[in-house]
Amino acid sequence: MATATQEEPVPSAPISSIPYSTMRRGRKQYLTYLLGYLCLVSSLSATIYFPLILLLAAHYGTSVQAVNLTVTLYVVFRGVAPSFWSPASDSLGRRPVFLGTFAVFAAASTGLCFSGRSLAALAVLRALQSVGGSAVLSIAYGVVSDVVTHAERGSMLGPMMASANLGPCLGPVLGGSVTYAAGGQDFHWCFRALAIVGGSCLFLVGWTLPETNRDIVGSGSVPAQGIWRTWWASLRTFRQSPWISRQEAKTPEGRSQNATDAPGANDVEKSGGTGDTSVSTEKQVHSPTGRGRLVIPNPFSSLRLIFYWGTSLVLFLAASPYCLWYLIQTSIPIIYGTSGYDFREIQVGLTYLAGGFGVIAGGFINDRLMDWNYRVVARQAGLPVDKHAGDDISKFPIEMARSRGSVAILGVSVCAVIAFGWTAKYKIHPAVPLILQFYIGAKCTVLHQAYSALLVDMFPQKPSTAGASNNIIRCALSAAAVAVLQPLVDVLGTGWFFTMMALLDAGLCTIAVWVLRRWGRQWRSKRQS
Repeated sequence: MATATQEEPVPSAPISSIPYSTMRRGRKQYLTYLLGYLCLVSSLSATIYFPLILLLAAHYGTSVQAVNLTVTLYVVFRGVAPSFWSPASDSLGRRPVFLGTFAVFAAASTGLCFSGRSLAALAVLRALQSVGGSAVLSIAYGVVSDVVTHAERGSMLGPMMASANLGPCLGPVLGGSVTYAAGGQDFHWCFRALAIVGGSCLFLVGWTLPETNRDIVGSGSVPAQGIWRTWWASLRTFRQSPWISRQEAKTPEGRSQNATDAPGANDVEKSGGTGDTSVSTEKQVHSPTGRGRLVIPNPFSSLRLIFYWGTSLVLFLAASPYCLWYLIQTSIPIIYGTSGYDFREIQVGLTYLAGGFGVIAGGFINDRLMDWNYRVVARQAGLPVDKHAGDDISKFPIEMARSRGSVAILGVSVCAVIAFGWTAKYKIHPAVPLILQFYIGAKCTVLHQAYSALLVDMFPQKPSTAGASNNIIRCALSAAAVAVLQPLVDVLGTGWFFTMMALLDAGLCTIAVWVLRRWGRQWRSKRQS
C-alpha cells in the first residue's frame, strides 16, 4: 500500500484571509492532552466503582442487588445529563459549562467521602457525580470542532479518545488497587481519588482552558470577556498598573498585553487584536462578542437528531463498536474468573490492560488514518484541501472520507470476536484471548472515533448537541446489550454468544456503511436546505 508521501499531491485551495483558528500549534497540542485528561473522568468514575460493590453491600448492610441499583441510577443520568449540558455549551460557551460540570463532579465526589452509612445519600451523590462527569466527552467534541479543520481532526481526536476510552480498562484496576492498599476495608479512598481528579480538572479548566466556541470568540480573534476568560488572564487584568487609562486598555496593544501571556488565553491576541483585516471581516460574518448567551437548554434537541435518516445510521455506526467493546469488558470477570480461567481478583483486573493498550493503539492509529482518508477522498473528488481556513463541508463527500476502509476492518473484526468467544470457551492459553482483546479494543476505537467525528462534521453549528445524541444511543445500546449478556451466555455459551454478536455487529454495520455511502450526502444536503 502506498504511503501518504507517495500519493499524488492534493489540490491546494487558495489561502483565505480568515484562518479557521488562530490558536497556535503548541496550544492545540496542550488542549488535546488536556481534553484527554478531562474525558477520562466520566469512564473512570463509572468503572472504579465495580470492585467496591461487595464492600458497599457489607458497609450499608444491604444486598448486592440494592447496590447495583446505584449503578443503574448512574447509567440513567449518564445518558440523560448531556442532553442538558451539551446544548448549553453551544450557546453559553464551552468554558462556563466545563466549570459547572466539574464543580458538580468534585462536590459530589467529596460528599461521597463523608456519606456515612446512608444508602440514599450514596445513590443521590452517585447520580450527581454522573450529572457532573457524563457530558465531558460531547463538549470536548465541540472544542475540537472549534479549533481544528475537518482535514486535521484526526490528529486531535486520536489522543483525546484514546485517553477517554482508557477509563473502562484502568477503572477496575485502580479501584481494586486503592481498596487493597487501604486494607480491603475503606472504600472511601476510591471516592477521595475521584475528588482529587475532579478538583484537578476544575483547576486546569479554570486556569488554562480558553473559550473556543466560534459564536463567542470566532476563530479565536475576539477576546473573551468575564467568565469566558481564563483565571490567569483575569488575574493579569486585575494586576494591571492603575495609571494605565481605560482608553489605553482598549487598544489592540493593551488587550494583547492583558489577556494573552497566560497559558490558556486566546493566542490571536498576541498577533494583532481587532485591528487585523481578517478579524473585522470575521466579526461581520459571525458577530462574536466574547460573551455567550444564557439560554434554557432544550434536551429534546439531541433526541431530534436521532430521527434523521443519515444521522441515525452514523449514530448506530458509532454506538455499535462501543457496545461490542463494552460487552467484552463486562464479560472479562466471567471469562477469567472462577467460571473460566480461575484467575484471582487482582489477575482479573490486570487482564483489562490488554484491551487498554489496544485502545491506546487504536487512538493513535486513527490519528493518522482519519486525516489520510480525508486527503485521499479529496484527491479522488478533485477538491482542494484548505488547512488554513477549512473546507466547505457542504460540497465535500465527508461520508466517504470517514467511512473509508470500514468494511475491511469489520471483516477482520468478525473473525477476531468469534475467535475470542471460542478460545474463552475452550480455555485456550490466556495469551490468545488477551491478544484478541488488544485487536478488538483497537478496532472498536478506530470505528467509534471515525463515526463520532462524522457526526460532528454533519452538525458544525451544534457539535456538542450532536455529541450528546451520540452519548444517548451508545449508552442505551450498551445497557441493553449488557442486560442480555448473562442470560444469553447461560443459554448459548460463551462461544455461540460472541459468534452471534460478531455477526450482528459486522453484518448490520456493513449494511449501514453501504447505505450511508450511497445516500448519506444526498440526505445531508436535503436536510441543510
